[in-house]
Amino acid sequence: MSVLVVGLSHKSASLPVLERAVVSGDTLSKLIRDVSQAPNVGGTFVVSTCNRVEIYAEVDKFHGGVSSICDLLARHSGIPLGELTPNLYVHYEDRAVQHLLAVACGLESMVVGESQILGQVRRALSVAREHGTLSRGLGELGTLALRTAKRAHAETGIDQAGANLVSIGITVARARLAAAEAGPADPSRPLAGLRVLVVGAGSMSSLAATTAARMGAEHIVVANRTPDRAARLAAAVGGSPADLSDLTGPVGQADLVISCTGAAGVVIGADLVAGALARRGQPGRPLVLLDLAMPRDVDPAVSALPGADVISLDALGDRPAGTGEAPELAALATRDADVEAVRVIVAQEFAARVSAVHAARVAPTVVALRAKAAQVVDAELARLAGRLPADHRTLAEVERAMRRVVDKLLHAPTVRVKELAGSPGGDAYEDALRVLFDLDPAVVAAVTQADTSGPGPAPVPDAPGIRQEDAT
Repeated sequence: MSVLVVGLSHKSASLPVLERAVVSGDTLSKLIRDVSQAPNVGGTFVVSTCNRVEIYAEVDKFHGGVSSICDLLARHSGIPLGELTPNLYVHYEDRAVQHLLAVACGLESMVVGESQILGQVRRALSVAREHGTLSRGLGELGTLALRTAKRAHAETGIDQAGANLVSIGITVARARLAAAEAGPADPSRPLAGLRVLVVGAGSMSSLAATTAARMGAEHIVVANRTPDRAARLAAAVGGSPADLSDLTGPVGQADLVISCTGAAGVVIGADLVAGALARRGQPGRPLVLLDLAMPRDVDPAVSALPGADVISLDALGDRPAGTGEAPELAALATRDADVEAVRVIVAQEFAARVSAVHAARVAPTVVALRAKAAQVVDAELARLAGRLPADHRTLAEVERAMRRVVDKLLHAPTVRVKELAGSPGGDAYEDALRVLFDLDPAVVAAVTQADTSGPGPAPVPDAPGIRQEDAT
């Protein structure tokens, strides 16, 4: 079985397409179940976030796996296959592994280095495990990805290099608000004097509320479909709850609205915002709406209203300094040294996995060789036992000496063949070992069938109509 990933992200698809493709809740559960039951698929997990939907699977046939997964993603997302396919990318075997490691480390995120993706990958693995779709091979790959990401955050400054999406979004929003103010904001308390409305009470909303509080917001209001959750989050940041069914007042009183619910449709419409703006005591006071939801919470038509400024996910991300586009992000630009350090860690972990996979591939031959050597020793000991006096101590010492000699003779070739297995033409060294020691192919095959160490590398065929991109 080989590792395959089929997906789309902010790099390959527009925000409207991503909005339609995102899967969660029951839809996610059904997708995982259907992919796991598809022909050619031996296991799967799905990473579905606001910036990407990626299906990882173990497959025994490349084209069959790609075809099945694309059909199921189109069916569950409701996007016609012909419309979905141009937005998809495919990674296979080594490139699929490299891609997952890069994703888990935040190298593929909209805001490079953000740490939330690590938790999202961990949850994806947990959900698959709960549904019984996480194969042993994918479980080991997931463990590798999580370990690599933890190394990246522990050994580099990637956490500081890539602030999370909430922090970036609030920084951008604050810069938009500052344009209408007479003086600069206090760097230590950039939201001082501003009122913030947080719509939603999930993990992203909680992060938004606590970030706003840390940045010195004057007052924070939390609105949620479940009043109890809104009240708990509001109390945690010293704010107050609001009724989600009537947002006109809270929106009208706010300077910054941060919305990140899991609603399927628009939560903040143009009519609501127009009414809120009309009720403001200071007509010229700007209102910034930061929409971090996928699909979008804020109606795009709101951006056309005088006095309203909408910042959606596609407006965020790294911007090169000096381009004039979103210059407020220059201070948060990702440091090249940290990113390069993470890439080195990814390369190290990937190389270690490749080495382990190659060593596992030749392990059946090594096991068969050692088994044959043990049989030879046993036969010679049996012959000696019938010819020498029954001196158990002598026979025991002879046995130890014979086994030490065999171990020493086999140590170098068995270690070396594992090392050479990953080099160009590595198969030839394994074949040579089998020929030189006249190993029975049936014995090697029996060991191979009992081996559960995981798949070996496989060639990457072309997939017509879908890009196969090199993982970064």
